[in-house]
Amino acid sequence: MLPHLIVSDLDGTLLGANHDLAELTVETLRRLATDGHSIALASGRHHRDMIGFRDRLGVDAHIISSNGAWTLDPNGRCVRSAHLAPELVEALIQLPRHPDVRLNMYRDEAWVIDDHAPGLLSLHEATGFGYRVEGPGEMDVQGVGKVLYIGDPSLLADIEAGAREAAGEALHITYSMSHSLEIMAAGVNKGTAVSALLDDLGIPATRCLAFGDNLNDLEMLALAGEAQVMANAHPRLAEDLPEARVIGHHAEAAVAQHLRQRFGLDG
Repeated sequence: MLPHLIVSDLDGTLLGANHDLAELTVETLRRLATDGHSIALASGRHHRDMIGFRDRLGVDAHIISSNGAWTLDPNGRCVRSAHLAPELVEALIQLPRHPDVRLNMYRDEAWVIDDHAPGLLSLHEATGFGYRVEGPGEMDVQGVGKVLYIGDPSLLADIEAGAREAAGEALHITYSMSHSLEIMAAGVNKGTAVSALLDDLGIPATRCLAFGDNLNDLEMLALAGEAQVMANAHPRLAEDLPEARVIGHHAEAAVAQHLRQRFGLDG
C-alpha cells in the first residue's frame, strides 16, 4: 500500500474525554507507522505540550502546533515557524477585554498568561505543561506564534470584532472551542502547514487522512483527500465540508476505530 499522511487534531478528536490518549489509539498509530505511513499531530496546543503525546505514542510523528505557527520534524527540530508581527501583538494586548477574559500568548518556548487560571491546567495534566504569569505590560511581543483569549463566548465576540477592525487582513482568526479565540498571522492555519508537510514528504493531498472537530480544523479538513469529522464536532464543519465523513465520538477512540477499519488492521 502506498504511504499516506495521517494527521489528527488532539482535543475533541484524538484525545479522549480525559484529554489523554487511549491505549487503542496508541496501538493503532504505532501499527500504521510500522506499516510505513506518516503520522502528524496538528493542534492549537503549544509544541512543548504536544511533545508529551508524541513521546507517549512512541512513533516518529511530525508536530504542527499553535494551529500551524510551528512545525516540528520527528526529531523535534523546528522546520517552520510563523510569528505575529510585534506591532500586531502589541495591538492585541491593548484590545479592551472583560476582567474575566484571560489573555494568553504562545511564544517559541513558553505559554504565558496575564493572570492565574488554575482551571486551564486540567487540560494539560497528561503532559504536565503549564503557563507562566506575566502582566500585560510585561509581556514580550517578540517570537509570538499565537495570541489566545479564553472566556465566555459573548465576551470573546467583542474582542474578535476589535481584532478584525484593528488588523483583520494581517491576522488569521479562528476558534478551537467556543470559549477559545485564537489569533495567528494571516495565512497561518493547519491547512497551510499540512500542505507544506505533504510537499516535504512527497505525498499528494489525495493520500492525506485528516481528523478534526472544530473551526480551527476547517482548512486542514478541506485540504485532505479523506476528511473525517467527529460526531462531537462543531456543526459548521459538516455544513462547510459536505463531502467529509462523520465518524464516532472522541471519547470512544473513534479515530483509532476508523483507522483500523480503513487500513484493515483487524483482519
